[in-house]
Order: sequence, then structure tokens, then C-alpha cells
Amino acid sequence: MVKTKICGIRRPQDIEFLNLYRPEYAGFILSAGFKRSINAQTFCELKKELDSSIKAVGVFVDEKLSEIKKHYADKLDVIQLHGNEGDEYISKLREFFGGEIWKAVRAKTAEDIELADKLSADKLVIDSFVEGKVGGTGKQADTEVIKKARITKPFFIAGGVSEQNVKSLIEMLRPFGADISSSVETDGFKDKDKIGRIITLIREEN
Repeated sequence: MVKTKICGIRRPQDIEFLNLYRPEYAGFILSAGFKRSINAQTFCELKKELDSSIKAVGVFVDEKLSEIKKHYADKLDVIQLHGNEGDEYISKLREFFGGEIWKAVRAKTAEDIELADKLSADKLVIDSFVEGKVGGTGKQADTEVIKKARITKPFFIAGGVSEQNVKSLIEMLRPFGADISSSVETDGFKDKDKIGRIITLIREEN
């Protein structure tokens, strides 16, 4: 069954929408400096209201391990690494975090994906490549690059996944899950109806 992750959760209303439609994963941007970033206090308040059946994913970009340990490690089900983190970083993270660790990779070349696949993370998040951006661009990942790559780990397809393309992406790539953010927003905020529609479409593929 293809899983759904709705990323960039930052308001109580977003939590209400997720609790209604029950995607498998909720993503929170917990490194500062990004459009959908939230701080530790906001995250804790939102997490308290999140239905226990929905796994909380903390998204970090080259974050200090001490910050993750202090504020987040005991409250997350999954940590998603979206920067230049390698096996040494992942190994240190596992010393205090018992949940899954996912590594995001921007699909510039098949070799880039294969290098990420060799890391000791549990799953991959394959995002679109945009020069100078680490993610959240809303641009669709290059499916030809992904198809060429030899991928052994379960992976999420990310980057511009929308109602218009999600079925074809699932049929073409057979991912473990779909990671969705900007396409379920209206005027920069999560939209209840768009979340409901895309989750319904994904479940129809299962």
C-alpha cells in the first residue's frame, strides 16, 4: 500500500485536517530558515493534538545533533535528513534516536540517488533537483533519472506531487510513499479539501 506524507505542517488547522483524513505521516520542518519552519514549542503543541495513528516526521537540514536530542528525539517517530548528512551523522543520531531515519536526495543524476541509497538510512525521499535549493520547491522530480537509478531501499517520491500527477507517478515508479506539501496548499496554507482529494487518489491506487 502506497503511504502518504503531508509535509510542512505548522498550524492547529493543519492538524485537524490530518486527523480527519489520516495520512500515514505528518512532516514538520524543524530546521530554521525555511518557508514552513516551526520552532520546538510550536511543534510540541501541534504534536500533542496529532492523532496517535499518524507518525510524526521531523525534517532537518544539517542540524546540530545536540538540538535534535534536546528538543525532538523523544517526540518523533521518524527523522528525515535533508542536507549533507552522511553515515557518520546517521550513526551518531542512532545513538539516541530509536525511530526510522530517512535520507532525502535531490534527483540530479542516477548516481546521486545510488550514493544516497548506499547510506545507512532506512528509507529515501527522492526530491527534485533545483540549483541552490534543498527542497520545498514544488517542482516535479525527474522521473527518467529515478527510473535509471538502482534503488534498493523503500523510497518516497517528493517534489511537485499533485492531484494531476500522483497516479501516474505511482504507476511509473512504484514508490513506498508520496511526500506532498505545496500542491495541497491554497495561498500558502494547507487546504482541507486538497488534502482529502489527494489522499483519496493515492488510496485508490492501493
